[in-house]
Amino acid sequence: MLRIEHLNLVVRDIPRSLAFYRAALPHWRVRGEGEQNWYGTPRRWLHFGDDYSYLTLNDNGHGENRDLRDNTLGLAHFAFEVGNLDAAVARLAEAGFDIAKPGNDEPFRRNVYFVDPDGFEVELVEYLSDSPAERNLYRD
Repeated sequence: MLRIEHLNLVVRDIPRSLAFYRAALPHWRVRGEGEQNWYGTPRRWLHFGDDYSYLTLNDNGHGENRDLRDNTLGLAHFAFEVGNLDAAVARLAEAGFDIAKPGNDEPFRRNVYFVDPDGFEVELVEYLSDSPAERNLYRD
């Protein structure tokens, strides 16, 4: 078995970032948190997830994230599978976050993209089929 265990993100403000991810992933919880010194910079960290996967949020980030409309080297986006895309979009809208761009028109999945408070693009996808061949339609 292989799966991503966690993503480690440097953010400006943990509570602001946590508001976004709590709205997107309401079944996750704060697993642990603490403080550390990162190469001379004090920062707070927090693990937000379930028993198997989580996000690490580290504060005191500075600068800007990459321009998502450009082909600059860096993280393009990451995605979470949700059971009900409409409910996730509604929770995020209620928390003050709007869809950044719609997903593709696909017969066996629905998806949308958000940009979190620190400029990371986050895709939410709902699959409408259990068949891997249908979930991932690759075209020539």
